[in-house]
Amino acid sequence: MKHLILAIGVAIVVLIGSSMFTVREDQYAVLFRLGEIQRTDFEPGLHFKMPFVNNIIKFDRRILSLEGKPERFLTSEKKDVLVDSAVKWRIANVKDYYTATRGDELRAQQSLGQIVKDRMRDEFNKRTLQQVVADQRDEMMANLKKVSNVSAAALGIAIVDVRIKRIDLPEQVTGAVFDRMRSERAQVANALRSNGSQEGEQLRAEADREIAVTLAEAERDAQRIRGEGDALAAEIYATAYSKDAEFYAFHRSLEAYRQSFKAQGNMLVLDPKSEFFEYFNKDKKP
Repeated sequence: MKHLILAIGVAIVVLIGSSMFTVREDQYAVLFRLGEIQRTDFEPGLHFKMPFVNNIIKFDRRILSLEGKPERFLTSEKKDVLVDSAVKWRIANVKDYYTATRGDELRAQQSLGQIVKDRMRDEFNKRTLQQVVADQRDEMMANLKKVSNVSAAALGIAIVDVRIKRIDLPEQVTGAVFDRMRSERAQVANALRSNGSQEGEQLRAEADREIAVTLAEAERDAQRIRGEGDALAAEIYATAYSKDAEFYAFHRSLEAYRQSFKAQGNMLVLDPKSEFFEYFNKDKKP
């Protein structure tokens, strides 16, 4: 009798335990009855089900990551690029998700990866290498997320974000790109040198003009000052001559003698009776 009571008690505990289940904040729960979906809108907490008739499958409610291997795409210039990307996604409709993937996360990621790859190929085919690398990268990511979500909705999946982690070029393409970059930089450098040379010529011409103007003004002022000095000297000479003409003539003769014999070895061949020697012979007796 005791064993029967114990067995009944165990059966009741098992029955109660199999009729209860809990749902966490980070989970979806799907209630099945004989393999058919009955309910998917469970809130977090403790819930009940019919034992042996209903079963529960739980799915992750959190944002999940999809990171595949790098894929090759062609740009509008027919240049081959190797793209490494990442996708952030979550289950948006758990019923559609189970129907499309049977709840297999690996199958869901494979289907989602193919969707993103196809849409990414379309986006790359519409743009040049420069645009996908820099000019239109953000716009391309926004379009990629938008069009991929349209297809992913059939899987019960919402794409949260799509990001390109890295874009590599094959060696032959890399060489061509580097050559083009070098050519563009060389063109910029030549343009800068040309502009610099032109500005330098202008600055030099302006400086030469200012120098010429300054020298001309200086020469003009010098001529004016020399003229004023010569006039003043002539006035002084005239005043001195008018006061004592004999002394002035004597002084001028001495200055002439000094200048004539200033350098060592100077020699003059003149008639001793010439006016130049007037003051040398003036006191001689006949």
